[in-house]
Amino acid sequence: MNDQTRKSIRVFLVDDHELVRRGIAGLLDAEPDIEIVGEASTAAQARARILATQPDVAVLDVRLPDGNGIDVCRDIRSLNPDIHCLILTAYDDDEAIYAAVIAGAAGYVLKDIRGSGLVDSVRSVAAGRSLLDPSLTAKVIERMRGGGSRDSRLESLSVREKQIMTLIADGLTNREIGLRLSLAEKTVKNYVSGLLAKLGLQRRTQAAVLHLETRDNRL
Repeated sequence: MNDQTRKSIRVFLVDDHELVRRGIAGLLDAEPDIEIVGEASTAAQARARILATQPDVAVLDVRLPDGNGIDVCRDIRSLNPDIHCLILTAYDDDEAIYAAVIAGAAGYVLKDIRGSGLVDSVRSVAAGRSLLDPSLTAKVIERMRGGGSRDSRLESLSVREKQIMTLIADGLTNREIGLRLSLAEKTVKNYVSGLLAKLGLQRRTQAAVLHLETRDNRL
């Protein structure tokens, strides 16, 4: 009973650098109320292992060899919204911050955060609180409220592509979009590839950012 009380917050770590994972694991596991339940070094490993271990909090590095932690966050939360994601990165990247918010991350912190700050962040996220570094949050809010003209690239999209882009911005996966629009998942994937090509983008998170920016500019 006491052990269960001590180890109440289950944490999963995702980072492609073993030394970083070991450092974070040692820091968090030393706390009486935090337990490390698993680790992964790639996005593919993370998706499988996080769903298998069902942690309270997944600490995700943004940049991974086969993808990124933000996409992992979106995919995991689409399957189990009770898993809270804390994005941890060495890069102060505005687009990544914006995309993390869209993906449903509960927090986004830089790797230069103090150890005690990371521990507090994990506890806050586990408690269901949204936690974003104030300076980073300010950048996101400023970008969302920024003025600007409507992006002419959107005019090249078909009605269906615009529908799918809106659902991408809402954080839906290809499968969820297919169910919403009564389309096969493969068909949705083809639409996504097509709209990204028309917009000159490489990732769906970029499309989500573009949609929200143009939407806010029309408000």
